[in-house]
Amino acid sequence: MSPLFTGLSAFPLTPAGADGVVDTDALGILVDRLAASGVDSIGLLGSTGSYAYLDRTERARAVAAGIEAVAGRVPVIVGVGALRTSWAVELARDAERAGASGLLLAPMSYIALTHGEAAAHYRAVVGATAQPLCIYNNPGTTGFTFSDALIADLSAVPGIAAIKMPLPAGRDYATELAQLRAMTPDAFAIGYSGDWGATASLLAGGAAWYSVVAGLLPEPALRLTRAARAGRQGEAEAIEGAFAPLWALFRTHGSLRLMYAIADRLSLPVGNPPLPLMRAPDPVVAALHAALDRLGI
Repeated sequence: MSPLFTGLSAFPLTPAGADGVVDTDALGILVDRLAASGVDSIGLLGSTGSYAYLDRTERARAVAAGIEAVAGRVPVIVGVGALRTSWAVELARDAERAGASGLLLAPMSYIALTHGEAAAHYRAVVGATAQPLCIYNNPGTTGFTFSDALIADLSAVPGIAAIKMPLPAGRDYATELAQLRAMTPDAFAIGYSGDWGATASLLAGGAAWYSVVAGLLPEPALRLTRAARAGRQGEAEAIEGAFAPLWALFRTHGSLRLMYAIADRLSLPVGNPPLPLMRAPDPVVAALHAALDRLGI
């Protein structure tokens, strides 16, 4: 399978002002930290990167700044989700011209999509460039859930190389991975998002961890990833234990809001969440600091 969609993929925030203008210098700082840490890939303009709140011009500025800061040290995957297929095609072509290594596409919609509409959307976007594409299965934000049959159908489309899965309801990663692998090509990479499921999904054989927290805390996330992928269960679970208080806060309050507070702790300039999203209240931030103390941050 493509190494682009394996290992630890770190998703940084996209610093921007209240008017949605990206702070490219601040983004460069975040991305340079990640490239220097040795993460396996960097995911620009994912959900943590607030892609849905940025117009095409600002997305292009963010991608150009991020890829310049990376300077070829690690691959860059760019989120190109948009409401209209034509807009997603334009974003995919922008990312390709800027030097992205691959694309990440969520099925954004206002009217609920049928599976046929989603399939046509993906075929159009992947056919617009030569870049490999990862399906972003994120029903929590898009309201769209991929069936196994649709995943199997899309996995056979040339250029669609991977899927970023949500955590399964019963946390039975091994069964889900076996089912999906039985109906997709061997080269098709199946990874997971949802940071609190990272250890279990990697130990079960998931190809990648698409990580929110690694966007600011790459070192402990890398240690967890390396241990789990090497089958060192005890070591991975010990690191998971240190993360547990943070995962609990992520699940309760939303990881994006808390990433801004983590950035404050690290004295990194990220601005504020895109309105109408707001920062976490002070009591939650105090609990976050205790969780970061547990990690030695």
